[in-house]
This record gives sequence, C-alpha cells and structure tokens, in this order.
Amino acid sequence: MWVAAAPRIADKTYVPTAQTSPPAAKPNARPRAAKNGRRGWKFYVALAGALTLVLFCGLVSYFYVSFSRMIDARMHGEFQRTDPRIFARPFTVRRGQRITLLQTIDRLNELGYAQRPRAQMPGEFAIGRDALAVVPRAGERRGQTVRLVYAASKTGSGGLINIELFTKKQSLDSLALDAPLITALVSGEGREKRRDVPLAAIPSHMVRAVVAIEDRRFYDHPGIDIIGTTRAVLTNILGTRKYLSGGSTITQQLVRNTFLTQEKSLKRKFTEWFMSVALERRLTKDQILELYLNDVWLGQRGSFAIHGVPEAARLFFAKDVSNLNLVEAATIAGVIQAPPRYSPFTNPDRAKERRNVVLHAMQETGFISPDAEERAAREPVQIVARALESEAPYFVDYVSQELQERSKATGAVDVYTTLDLQLQRIAQDAMRDGLTRVDEILARRKRRNPQAALMAIDPRTGEILAMVGGRSYNQSQYNRAVSARRQPGSVFKPFVYLAAFERAQADGRTDITPATVVLDEPTAFTFNQQTWSPSNYDNEYDGPITLRRALALSRNIATIKVAESTGYDTVAALWKRVGIGTPPRPYPSIALGVFEASPFEIASAYTIFPNGGTLRPLRAISRIVNGGKDLPIDLPAPKTVARRDTTFLVTNMMRSVLNEGTGAAARANGFTVDGAGKSGTTNDLRDAWFVGFTPELLTVVWVGLDDNQALGLSGSQAALPIWTQFMTRALAGHGNVSFETPEGISFVDIDRDTGKLATPSCPRVYREAFLVGTEPTEMCALHHF
Repeated sequence: MWVAAAPRIADKTYVPTAQTSPPAAKPNARPRAAKNGRRGWKFYVALAGALTLVLFCGLVSYFYVSFSRMIDARMHGEFQRTDPRIFARPFTVRRGQRITLLQTIDRLNELGYAQRPRAQMPGEFAIGRDALAVVPRAGERRGQTVRLVYAASKTGSGGLINIELFTKKQSLDSLALDAPLITALVSGEGREKRRDVPLAAIPSHMVRAVVAIEDRRFYDHPGIDIIGTTRAVLTNILGTRKYLSGGSTITQQLVRNTFLTQEKSLKRKFTEWFMSVALERRLTKDQILELYLNDVWLGQRGSFAIHGVPEAARLFFAKDVSNLNLVEAATIAGVIQAPPRYSPFTNPDRAKERRNVVLHAMQETGFISPDAEERAAREPVQIVARALESEAPYFVDYVSQELQERSKATGAVDVYTTLDLQLQRIAQDAMRDGLTRVDEILARRKRRNPQAALMAIDPRTGEILAMVGGRSYNQSQYNRAVSARRQPGSVFKPFVYLAAFERAQADGRTDITPATVVLDEPTAFTFNQQTWSPSNYDNEYDGPITLRRALALSRNIATIKVAESTGYDTVAALWKRVGIGTPPRPYPSIALGVFEASPFEIASAYTIFPNGGTLRPLRAISRIVNGGKDLPIDLPAPKTVARRDTTFLVTNMMRSVLNEGTGAAARANGFTVDGAGKSGTTNDLRDAWFVGFTPELLTVVWVGLDDNQALGLSGSQAALPIWTQFMTRALAGHGNVSFETPEGISFVDIDRDTGKLATPSCPRVYREAFLVGTEPTEMCALHHF
C-alpha cells in the first residue's frame, strides 16, 4: 500500500506545480499587454509635454509669422509715405520789406533750415549782428550764400534793407526760398498733425532725452526689458521715487500705438510682447527710434492730435526740430508720459517739473553733466502760444475739404497751396490786436466777446493768401471765413452803382455818372403796396450829393434812390451774374445788402473791381504732385460780369471811401498806397465789414457774434482797424501800383459838391472819371469869383 501510494503523492505534487506555473508567469503579463496598445502614466505625461511643446512652438511660430507680416505691411506704409503733405507758397523776402530778423529766423525754422555757426551747406543759416547768412536749397540762388541785412534795432524790429550775394557783393531785389511744409494730414477717425523727418535730422539731445526718460536700456534689450520692468514694479511699489516709472519699452510703446489698442488686458499685453520681439527682429534700433519719435502722441491742439517730436517742436516752440535746445527737448520728452497732464500750454508748472525730471534722468544716464542739468533746470518754460494759429488751421481744413471735393488725389501726394505764411502771420496778429480793441469797447457795454474772419487774396489770380476763420482755433474750429453767411450790408452798395452804370450804358443814357447828384433826405419808398422808410446811419443827411460822395459816406437813402431808378430787378440780375451768396429779391432793401453771403463769397465777388469786370473764382491749391507728376485740378474758369469801363468808374469811386469817406481812418493810421474799399454795417449794427483792395491784394474783414445778435459797432469801428493793420504791414516794401485805366475813360475836373465842371473859384475840385461822351457840360454855378 505504501509503495503504491508514492506515485499519487508525486502526481499530486506535480499537478499543483503545473497548475501554478501561470501565476508564476504573471510578472511577464505587463510586457505582453504593452504590445497590445496599453501605456504607462509616464509615457502619457511625456507625450502630453511633447505635444504641448509642439503646440506652443507652433502657436509662437504662427503668431510670429502673422505679426511679422503685419509689421512688414505696416512698416512698408510707414517708410513709403501714404499721407498728403500740404505746403505753402515759396517763402520770398524783398528788399525794403518790413520783416524783422527774428521773423525771418522763424520762417527759416518753418522751412527746416538748421542754424549753424557758419552757413555752408544748402539748408543752413547763421545769425550775425543785424544780419544773417542763408544758403537756399531751392530757387534760383540754390547753394549760394546770401546775406540779409536789417535796419539796426535794439528790439529786433528793423526791416530788411538789403539782400546781397555773399561772394559777389551783388544786391538783389528779392530772394525766393523753399515752399514751407504747413503740415502732413493723416485721415481716420480723428485729425492728426505730423511731419516725419529722418532720425539724422533730430538732434542728439532730443533723442537722448526720450531714451533717458522712456527706455534707458533701449539699445540693450530685445524689445522687452525684463530688468527694467522688474525695477519699475519695485520702484513703484516701494515708492523710492516721487514719480512713477514706466515698464514699457520704446518698442512696446510703438507697437501699442501703431498696431494695438489701449485696452488693458492680459491678452493685449502678451500680444504686445510678441510683436515687440518680432519688430526688433525686423527693424534696426535706429529705425524703431525714428518711427517712435515721428509717431508718439504729444497732445491735442484744437481738432488735431499732435504726433511726433518734429510737429511738437513747431507747435510748442515755433522751431524746426533740428534747432531745439536741451531745455526744449527735455520739455517735449516730458510730455510723452501724459500729454494732457504735462502740456506746457495748460499746465506750465507741471510741465516744468516733469522737464526737470527728464533732465535728471539724462544726468543719471550720463547724457549730460550735473552742471548742465542745474543750468537747464533753472530755465523757465517758454512756448509760442500762437504757433498753431500761425499754421493756418482754418486754411488747412479748407484745403482738406477741397481735396475731397475737387480732386481725386489720395495717398502720398504733395499739395502746394497758395497760402503765404508771412501774410498769414500778419493776418493773425491783426486779428488778435483788433479783437482786443473791440473787446475793450464791448466790455464797457457789458457785451460778449465777438468773433471775426479775414480773407486775403490776390485779385489778379484768385489765390487765397491768408485765411483766419475765428479768434481761436483751439476754442472753435468753425470756419467763419467760409461758412458764416451773414448780411453784407453796405459792402453791397458798389454793386448797386455798377448796375446803374451798366443800365445807363445799355440804354444810351449820359446822365448817370459818378458826378450825378441825388437828393439825400428822409424818404419813404413804396413797393408792392407797402411803404418802407429807411434812414441813414446816425440819421445824417447831406441834401444834394454826388454819387461818389454818397458811396464814400455810405448814404442809404441816396443808394436806394439809385437802385430804384435803375430797377431793383436789374440790381438783382447783376448779383445773379456774379453768382455769389443767396439770390436777393428785387425789393428796395436789396440796395442795403439784405441777403446772406460769407466773407469768402464777398472776397470772390469783389475781384471784379480790380479785374475790370471779370470775376476770379478763389482757389487754395496751385499744384498737386503725385510721384513727380502733376495731377489735374478742377477749377472754375473766370467769367465776365460787367464792362471794364463801367467797373472802373465804381473802383475809382471807392478810392474816395479811403481818402475822405468811412474808411479815412486807414489813411490816418499809415495806409498810404493807392487803394479802394467799402465799409459795411448791417441793420441794428449786427455785423461789421470792411472790404478793401489794391491791384495786387484784396482783403475782407468781418466782425460779429456767432448767435447773430447785434454787435453794436459799425464796420469802420470794428473791421476797418483790422484791415488797416493787415494791409499796411502786408504791403510794406511793395511799390505803389495804381489801378489800370481802361479805354473809353476820360477825366474831367468837377466841383465836388455840384458835380458840374469846376471853375477857378470852386473850393473843392475833384478829377472825376467818366465814360467818354458822358462828361458834364455845364459849369458850376454855385461858386463865383
């Protein structure tokens, strides 16, 4: 039994061994499972990390490529100018002109001329004692050194007495320089003023001032300054300085201002970092700095956003950026952080404090010495308050509108305008001084400050030489010179007399001449079964008066009688041929200018007088150049409104307005050249006008209130002083040019009071103009030996 049992024990022992072999093989089960697609957690972690890295690199590459393309497209537009530039007419000085040494320096700054100890290259000038040397970069004297000599004056007010070539000692009558850039316009949601210049034209202390205060590690970082950002955060938290430090680099600011919005979000910040790095890879440091200095926002002036240090140099200091000194450069650099807060116009104390911070930053950076910082910090903040007004902002607005309406020019065009910047300065000064006097008068009467407009044109061509649309563009951008339509009042009277002479000539009458006598007395006029009883200004009446005297003294009754005898419809028809303003109705009141027209339209209408009956439409643009080629400009053609001889009669009559009539104060205040004009005052002294002209310059001045309430002053009181100051200064140094007498005109000596042929005993004799065949034949019977 025992022996037989042994195999069963062995089998039993064997079977369990065979049965338990699979459990022994369990450690090998995992490798076999891996071959079936199962992985461990480490594998998935590694895989997720790899995929994340690939995705991150892909996103970075995508954004880098996308931002690089965006930057390339934008930078192509930045380096290839896309915005129009607007130029004034070439700056010209004449021997004998009443332009001072300081004014000439201002004009050279406008042209971008650089001041040097010695003028040698085109675009340079040097200042001497009562003289300056300039090397023109345009015009007939390009590259030649020209010396301008001024009358000695302690105040710098002496006029230009000589112009001579420096090498040949040859005297010149005049010197024409460049066409000054007024501004470059950027279209968009807002209005911008900027003038892009190369980095080489920006002085080193201007560049250093910006780098020192905005990004002193600019030349060391790749677009993002980790060290500077960290330092700024710690400085602001710990409060170790009395001003906040900025963390954005110049590159980041350029990216934010050029490509992004001012939104404060994490997404925008990361985008800004990406694009800053991309920008640094696409452009050099100098290119980035040039773009930044030409684009950075430096505040608002009127409706314009000011961009770039070159434009700020013009508006703050009336200088070209190349001529900025250290103090001025630091002032501009200080404004960058917060233009509204540090504007030298509105917050001069804060501007000075911030400027000194910039100076200290420049000293810390090693750009200037401690002594230079101390001297500069003591300097006051000196700005040119009228710089923006002097740049003719109303005119720029008008040209922008003209470009849209009359030309298909878009993009990078150069627009050469008719504006004379010297006359624009004179117009602005005359407007300011005249309104100051008017303000003083109205203050005593407890009235509000008025507005005013001035249009100065060359009547021979219709070119607009100066335009002032209001007393302050900063306060109001409404252009009253173009858009304010008011009653012209008495400035319309010359057209009444012109209509009378035209009608008389057409009818073959010889009894309507400047010497014709009309009875000036209170009169009631009946028209359409209605009676109208107007009066003269201040209820003054002259009894028998010649048409010349009636116009010179602006007598209402006499003028209405002339309109009545001519025919109100005839007067209205003449004005309709002129095509200006609202068509007046043929009522008696037409003689007193009871309809509406703007100063711009009145200036256009008055061109018929110095042009012998031909109206010259006004124009502001002389050339538009695109890619070196002139573009066509749609301009209306001149048109004939009246005869040359009849028009001359009225022009000759208007000479008496200045010599003995309502404009005589102009002669008393220094206006001496041959000229003609007409004052204008509307009902209830609501609007004040004066229009006057010489053969080469015609100027319209309007003064009134925007709400169309009564001003309370006549044209001779409010508008004439502005006109006189402007015309006297504008024509200083010009020769006395007389009006051309056309064929068919004869001159006869007449008695001023009776209009009859003068006798030796007549006390007041005037040499009157007549159409041939209409001269008086009767001798004066009023005065005897």
